[in-house]
This record gives sequence, C-alpha cells and structure tokens, in this order.
Amino acid sequence: MAIELVGNWKKGFACDVHTLKSVYTGVNEYGYHSWDTIRTEMGELVHQLKNRGDKSAVEKIVDLLLLQYQWPESMDAIIPIPPTNRDRAIQPVREIAREFGARIGVPVLEDVIEKRSRCAELKNVDDPETRKDLLTKYMVLTGKHDLAEKNILLMDDVYRSGSTLWVATDKLYSQAGAGNVFVLTMTKTRSRR
Repeated sequence: MAIELVGNWKKGFACDVHTLKSVYTGVNEYGYHSWDTIRTEMGELVHQLKNRGDKSAVEKIVDLLLLQYQWPESMDAIIPIPPTNRDRAIQPVREIAREFGARIGVPVLEDVIEKRSRCAELKNVDDPETRKDLLTKYMVLTGKHDLAEKNILLMDDVYRSGSTLWVATDKLYSQAGAGNVFVLTMTKTRSRR
C-alpha cells in the first residue's frame, strides 16, 4: 500500500504504514513503558532490522519496495539518510539502500550527508519546526560528489514528521544543485511525532 509523501521533493512515497495498532500495557519488569503493537509486514521487517539487528530482513524489505517502485524517471544516485544512532551494529537505511541500489543498478552514495557531532535522538522532539531547526544545524552536505542536475533518490526507514527529509532535500537543491529529489521510505507512522 504505497502512501504519497508530500514535501519539497518532486515525488515521494512510503511503502506502508508502520503500525496498525498499539495498545499501552503498562510498565514492564525492567521499569520501561511497554505496548502491545501490531505492525504491517513492512513495519515488522523494519522493526526486526532496526531493533533486533536481523539483517535477513533486508532482502524482504527490498522485495516489498520493488513491488511498488515504479517512477518513470531514472535515478542517478541513491542517498541514504545518515543514522542518528551511530552505535548500531547494523545501520538499517544504509543496508536497505545498498541492496535496493544493487538490484536496480543505481549507485549508493553514503557519504553525501553527515550529521555533525551527536545530535539528539529526534524521536524525542515532537515539534516539527524544532526538528527542522536542529536538523538544519546538524545535517551537512560533505561536498564529496557532484550532484548538479542529478536525479536523487533519498531513502529513509521511517517517515514521521518529514523534517529530516525536508531538510536533506532543501540542502540537496540549494547547496548541491540537484535536478530532482525523490523520497522513498519503508514506512510512515500514523502520527506526525
């Protein structure tokens, strides 16, 4: 179920929603809040890759993406959004972008966008404008590639408010002179947080 994502990019889609239902179940034995969550197929695969380190989910995720990836424009490069949590053994967006790029024959440029220093986990920042301000400050283009007039596919795992993709797209257009920026995410949350 492709979901159109509207933003400052030319065209964007999320493959599916992330969760179908989530019910708060209280505090668990470790003192953390817990929920009983039912995810879509794509949502569960992303969860397994991102939170459980299950790298076998990558091929299944790309299979689902390819069922819906039907843009008429050819892409010159795929750029994964850089991770906020650099300590993960597996970086989900990079893994998915590599497999996706290999299957459609498009180079993946992992060193175009960097997040300077250690910016706060954005999932804890609810206000979209505050998120954009933080991202504008911490997200930078490296200048290592000539992207002028290129068709760029910007990839991320989960679309929440769109702030990350909005800032990255703005920088690709205004600083790198990209021709067209397209957005593809695996899932979209049901809320904008």
